[in-house]
Amino acid sequence: MLYAKTTPEQKRTNLREMLTPGAARQFPGTFTPLSAPLIQQKGFDGLYVSGAVLANELGLPDIGMTTLTEVTQRAGQIARVSDLPTLVDADTGFGEPMNAARTVQELENAGVAGCHIEDQFNPKRCGHLDGKAVVDLDTASKRIRAAADARRDENFLIMARTDIRAVDGLSAAVDRAKALVDAGADAIFPEAMADLSEFEAVCSAVDVPVLANMTEFGKSDLFTRDQLAAAGVALIIYPVTSLRSAFGAIERTLDVMAEHGTQQPAVEDMMTRARLYELVDYESYNAFDTGIFNFEVPQQSD
Repeated sequence: MLYAKTTPEQKRTNLREMLTPGAARQFPGTFTPLSAPLIQQKGFDGLYVSGAVLANELGLPDIGMTTLTEVTQRAGQIARVSDLPTLVDADTGFGEPMNAARTVQELENAGVAGCHIEDQFNPKRCGHLDGKAVVDLDTASKRIRAAADARRDENFLIMARTDIRAVDGLSAAVDRAKALVDAGADAIFPEAMADLSEFEAVCSAVDVPVLANMTEFGKSDLFTRDQLAAAGVALIIYPVTSLRSAFGAIERTLDVMAEHGTQQPAVEDMMTRARLYELVDYESYNAFDTGIFNFEVPQQSD
């Protein structure tokens, strides 16, 4: 009730412990706190908060228009309601290395378990779009070094994302991954890998966990968990899957309403009131103080 039972510090420890080569831990993306307990109930390993998804949910393109305040607030709201560790997309650190340092401390305060900071120019663009540009190695390294030096909890995960594969090829991505580990990165996010062999190459080149981004309609095929585990991947994110699923369902329901003049034909595909109340844990609030929360929770059939 109200908050997760697991402290932010313990979530960070749990994240560190689970990220071993080949573990292929699954972190579905979420843009709303309500889906966090649902992801936990389904047995997944953690939560991922995508910068692109937060921008899109605000009606904005993923071109660096969201702010540190917006991302931190939503990430904290999501982390608050789940015992799972939350990994957050921190874009380019929201500015210069000093901004990256502040970003880490604000995310620590929000209760998340880790973040990734990328090597694109600021403002950035979606990682699976063409025409990306990356900063030089010195600038990228300074961002990661500043982020690592700023954290107060040594278990807060600093992940370095590199987009250089789409610009200069796999060899450049491997070299940059190594350099970013030397700069202080605890994990590597190689964006837009072309195939499993490229994931294998990055995993073999560094001694830290490697993330695979399984986003629909992107540069990479949608490999299975077993395939990515065999390649040595420690963590898999599905950043936009929840948003695309949710808004696909919303659009279909709106079409039904427009055609039939009622939502009735779509009701059978909706979450029931009882299931919704179960997710937000009405019963626990009711039991906490029946003098205030004196309502009756509907049963599953409602």
